[in-house]
Amino acid sequence: MTTVLIVDDQTLQRLGFRMLLEAQSDMTVAGEATNGSEAVRMTAELRPDVVLMDVRMPGMDGIEATRRIAESGGRSRVLVLTTFDLDEYAYDALRAGASGFFLKDARPDELVVGIRAVAAGDSVVSPGITRRLIDTYTQRVPAGRAQGEKLAQLTDREREVLTALAAGATNPEIAAHLHLAESTVKSHVSRILTKIGARDRVQAVIFAYDTGLVRPA
Repeated sequence: MTTVLIVDDQTLQRLGFRMLLEAQSDMTVAGEATNGSEAVRMTAELRPDVVLMDVRMPGMDGIEATRRIAESGGRSRVLVLTTFDLDEYAYDALRAGASGFFLKDARPDELVVGIRAVAAGDSVVSPGITRRLIDTYTQRVPAGRAQGEKLAQLTDREREVLTALAAGATNPEIAAHLHLAESTVKSHVSRILTKIGARDRVQAVIFAYDTGLVRPA
């Protein structure tokens, strides 16, 4: 059973999410928070699998809350929700350690699939929305020396896999493109995450852009 903490300052929004999640046989709502401070405290207390995090809230916003939850080293993973697909705050949340994000007007089935993916340890990286956010904001922060050194540790094949991953390709798509077994791609992705110190695929995509391995089209 996947446990979810809903974080949103809008009562009707929380109610809508609760109704959607409780209609799923494999999900349960662990609790509701109305701001970032409550989200951090309740995440520590309840240890939900997924924190469904709004970005813009009074007091501590979703970005700072996401950062604190990620830095705590706990098991909870954050899925950020944003109103606008080119919302700079959502990109900052990815940098803070979120495992992905969705638009609030996403279809209910898409959100449910996204929550399941994040709970399973994957991340939500869409070739569309996520790619546009990264394309828009990634060049604001140049790669540091440490990132360059991490990139240098990757093999040529690992760079190819990371490049395809940054383009939004799934493991099966990467396998087909590089003529590899899907299990081999999974192994490459795992090693890449370890070498660059990335928590998940979202962080790996940001790393690829930050280091210049991939550049905005």
